[in-house]
Amino acid sequence: PGPAPRSAAARGAERGARGAAEMLSSPWARFYSNSCCLCCHVRTGTIILGVWYLIINSVVLMILLSALTDPDQYHLTSAELGGEFEFMDDANMCIATAISLLMILICAMATYGAYKQHAAWIIPFFCYQIFDFALNTLVAISVLVYPSTIQDYLRQLPTNFPYKEEIMSVNPTCLVVIILLFISIILAFKGYLISCVWNCYRYINSRNNSDVLVYITTNDTAV
Repeated sequence: PGPAPRSAAARGAERGARGAAEMLSSPWARFYSNSCCLCCHVRTGTIILGVWYLIINSVVLMILLSALTDPDQYHLTSAELGGEFEFMDDANMCIATAISLLMILICAMATYGAYKQHAAWIIPFFCYQIFDFALNTLVAISVLVYPSTIQDYLRQLPTNFPYKEEIMSVNPTCLVVIILLFISIILAFKGYLISCVWNCYRYINSRNNSDVLVYITTNDTAV
């Protein structure tokens, strides 16, 4: 007698294994890793990163709320700033408070998604990281294309700004190189954090898919 026909579950398992092999053989697979910071799992690293961002934004929110309740404590006049503008009015304070609340929500979603292994909850935090990385990249490009803007920005700082005269006395070319080096380090670190969150998303997504595949395969008779 010939071989018995394979069930739908067996064929699905074979297709899933073939798809996993194709994913691992793709060029992007070399950038995938389950480790983060050389010692912890990407899921643990994403949870730590989400909690860290959550703490920072909570502190910022507390400062903004205290500034709204007591404006005189954080109000700086134009004479103190050495210009013809105020440090922050009520409208900007409300916008900053709304942004802080949104960031707290996004960070809480990422932390909960990594802890409960819900990949979709991590996407908003990943999009924020991409947006933040793009903004920093635009800053680096603007400094590289228009290096004179650094001197213009330093001149607009208040006269009592710490080390203003020392910074302005530095050679403009050296100052641009130092700033670009500093921004490059920040971009490299942010890029590494983006890869950690993305690898966590891929890990949770592939784990959930494999759990569904194993469930179908083990329930072959039901299928």
